[in-house]
Amino acid sequence: MTEHLANHYRQIIEGLGEDPEREGLRDTPKRAAKAMQFLNHGYQQSLEEIVNGAVFASETDEMVLVKDIELYSMCEHHLLPFIGKCHIAYLPRGKVLGLSKFARIVDMYARRMQIQENLTRQIAEAVQQVTEARGVAVVVEARHLCMMMRGVEKQNSSMTSSVMLGAFREHQSTRQEFLTLVQGR
Repeated sequence: MTEHLANHYRQIIEGLGEDPEREGLRDTPKRAAKAMQFLNHGYQQSLEEIVNGAVFASETDEMVLVKDIELYSMCEHHLLPFIGKCHIAYLPRGKVLGLSKFARIVDMYARRMQIQENLTRQIAEAVQQVTEARGVAVVVEARHLCMMMRGVEKQNSSMTSSVMLGAFREHQSTRQEFLTLVQGR
């Protein structure tokens, strides 16, 4: 697989008018192929594998919030990175998820080519599926290199997307509590 991808990178380098045999580029196709595989390794993972049974019985029924989970993803339109952070809250219903699993869920979906809006929904639905919570809220804030390095070249732009499920969607006060906690840095 790596060699197959490396050949494509070699063709891209040649297509840009460069010599892939030049000293600085000689190993670039292989390095680029390995980097692309790493940046997209979320395709090789599943939710069950990531969670690995780390769901625990709990009487907690108040909001649980995990803030500032860093993420790195690839825009499916230009194959350029977007970089940001994710905030996840849920209202447990008899069980809680191990803390590190939130970051692992974010990483699994972020390490796939996609748009930020879909990433936000995938994270929310995964947390809902695993916890069976009364509600799940996810906000993703990111800066997109496809908007910063090309096209309109707006360096200070960022995008915020949110998905509210269950009680967070149905109850304004619950949604507002979450948004206030996220903004209260």
